[in-house]
Amino acid sequence: MLWLAAYIASILAINFAFSLFPHLDLVWSCWAGLIFILRDMVQVRFGHWSLAAMLAGTVLSYLLTDPFVATASVVAFAVSEMIDWAVFTVTRRPLRDRLWISAALSVPVDTAIFFGMLDVWDPSVWAASFASKLLGVSAVWLLMRARGGRMTVAA
Repeated sequence: MLWLAAYIASILAINFAFSLFPHLDLVWSCWAGLIFILRDMVQVRFGHWSLAAMLAGTVLSYLLTDPFVATASVVAFAVSEMIDWAVFTVTRRPLRDRLWISAALSVPVDTAIFFGMLDVWDPSVWAASFASKLLGVSAVWLLMRARGGRMTVAA
């Protein structure tokens, strides 16, 4: 349940942060990498129910933050979540590989949709968002590789 609660809370928190302090978009972009890792851990632990967790986080965001930011977030997350779900459902590779493949495919799409809808075209913001997400999942991949592919997600 810890992964699930952290994932939903992170969606709400980052949308709240973007809504209140949009001028710190570079900071929030770096933080977004954590959400992708949490999403993958929820996918591993709860399977298809990860879609319900994403929905819960986005509904809360829509109700409690700027609806425009929440809408951009839900559209970007929905598309990237479908990519993530497809990778986890179709691919039979080890978990660490699915995490990285999923991120490599969904991160550029998520970044483009979210910042495009918010009319943020600063290349440094896009680069920070993209890099933080891929660096985060790469760190998890390396950790799992060092552990022989094992990672406990039961919490």
